[in-house]
Amino acid sequence: MSGPELLDIRRGQDIEAESMRIIESEVPEPRVFAGDEWLIVRRMIHTTADFGLLELVRFHPKAVEAGRRALAAGCTLVTDTEMARAGIPDRRMDALSCTVRCLMRDPEVLALSKEQGCTRARAAVDFAVEQIKPAIWVIGNAPTALLRLLEHIAAGRAAPSLIIGMPVGFVNAAESKALLLAQSKIPYIAIEGRKGGSALAASAVNALAEMVLSAK
Repeated sequence: MSGPELLDIRRGQDIEAESMRIIESEVPEPRVFAGDEWLIVRRMIHTTADFGLLELVRFHPKAVEAGRRALAAGCTLVTDTEMARAGIPDRRMDALSCTVRCLMRDPEVLALSKEQGCTRARAAVDFAVEQIKPAIWVIGNAPTALLRLLEHIAAGRAAPSLIIGMPVGFVNAAESKALLLAQSKIPYIAIEGRKGGSALAASAVNALAEMVLSAK
């Protein structure tokens, strides 16, 4: 019995290009998203092979503009997981003079978490808001991080350029994102419901970074 027909594609960039072509062919016009928003959603679909994202991704009207401007200015990004940080390649960030940090293993954050009796994700947000003031937050795992960040924003202690809010799971993930979508002050790229994850959050950053780099 013969197996499936395989494409003879060996170079990484060719595999990516063919993947994007397949996505384009399976999401015919008219699309739910257009322009730069489509490039971000396409990258997210490429990361997960999940076309269900077409129904779940949400953009603040100023999200793409705000994200591009912050990256072009050489901003600092804070992620809620090492996985998300690792998913944003240095080659892109270095070319933009941007810095990506994850504070989950930071000794001061660990001490703060123990002192407050809270999750490291929540403590990391408190530390970053006070000490770093990142322009872009990349939250793909911890609802507690997103909820705490929204508390700081409501209290006037934080005003980031963009929140990529995609925590995943069953406890407060959907609820935290609903609160993010309910506010209009801070631009966001988010996923409704339980879906999300570090890889998706990182892919949104990568799509924005590619836009800025291609415009140089």
